[in-house]
Amino acid sequence: MNPWRGLGNLPKQMWLMSFAVFVNRAGMMVLPFLVLYLNRTLGFDAKHAGLVLTAYGISALVTAPFAGKLSDRFGPLQVMRWSLGISGMLLFLLPLAHHYAVIVAAVVVWSAISEAFRPAALAFIADITPFEQRKAAFALNRLAINLGMSIGPAVGGFIVVVSYRALFWADGLTALAASALLFMPSWKPFRTSHHAAQKATTSGLAQPGQSGFRNPRLIFFLLASLPVLIIFFQHEAALPLFLVRDLHLLESDFGLMFTINTVLIILLEVPLNLATANRPNREMLSIGALLVGLGFGSMVFISGFGGLAATVVVWTFGEMILLPTTAAYMSEIAPPERRGEYMGLYQMTFSLGFALSAWVGTAVLDQFGATTLWTATFVAGCVSAAMMWRVKGEERHAEDTDVTASPVHPVTDT
Repeated sequence: MNPWRGLGNLPKQMWLMSFAVFVNRAGMMVLPFLVLYLNRTLGFDAKHAGLVLTAYGISALVTAPFAGKLSDRFGPLQVMRWSLGISGMLLFLLPLAHHYAVIVAAVVVWSAISEAFRPAALAFIADITPFEQRKAAFALNRLAINLGMSIGPAVGGFIVVVSYRALFWADGLTALAASALLFMPSWKPFRTSHHAAQKATTSGLAQPGQSGFRNPRLIFFLLASLPVLIIFFQHEAALPLFLVRDLHLLESDFGLMFTINTVLIILLEVPLNLATANRPNREMLSIGALLVGLGFGSMVFISGFGGLAATVVVWTFGEMILLPTTAAYMSEIAPPERRGEYMGLYQMTFSLGFALSAWVGTAVLDQFGATTLWTATFVAGCVSAAMMWRVKGEERHAEDTDVTASPVHPVTDT
């Protein structure tokens, strides 16, 4: 049987958006090379170059809720269009900045505009897909992201041989191309049969008009997500130091870790989420968090690349289960008219987890050692898993087919 067969029922707009995401991510070259550009081309020291990247992260963290509210106000498609278009134009202007303060300001603006795409995209997916298709839809979106990211930085490595500034032009062009895809005539006005949103409202999962900051269900869920996110982002924080500095593995071994992760996601994430689409959310959330914690916690036992590869497989399965399910659950508890706001808070939690991971992980590794760090990641994964098990929700099934057409965000110009 074809494990991908469930994707055929996804709305056409889902496929078009995923292709736009792929095009944009396939050209994502500036951010991975930003520190090197600032250091090697503009001559800033490593500390100042790193602070620019920190400024990008802080801007994404602070602006995510506001970007979500823009999505609710103007519609997620409009925000996605203009986020890609304006950020693409900004990328052509960024190489013109040479003064440090100007560069920081430009990167902050670029981050705020480009990162507005994320909560809008999540809200859009929830708007156009019914409950039973959402895990698969969010998995397809992640597939597009990972496929694109497997191309962008690799191509960027060849472009920098010619010119670092050419990265900005290539990245800008692909962002504009992705924006153009979302402006195509095929995005004609339509009304979404908002099956899942209506069911969520009537079942009590979402309270109409309830602000995210006043929703205890949402706050608890975001708090439950934070420990496992801090663990997950160790692959960009303490893990490279542990592998290269402490275990004396090669940098190429660290790079191959990402290859294993990406290949598994490309091959298995969509079929895995199609197969588990009807499983209770709290069950899949708990399993995903536990696998992430177990994968990173097992680092305490490894001594070479073989052990590393095994741990990567474990936490990648956790990632493939956890992340689409968290997005699907967020779409359930969000009132339809506040989906952007809720997704913005969800994205803000990701940014906070990323920011805390670098500080907490490296500090624990240097002060207490690898055994303490990786043991703590396992404990934190168990904490998240236990909290996720307490997430409450009324699971719905395919037989709930009483669909009444309900306009959410018309896919047209406002």
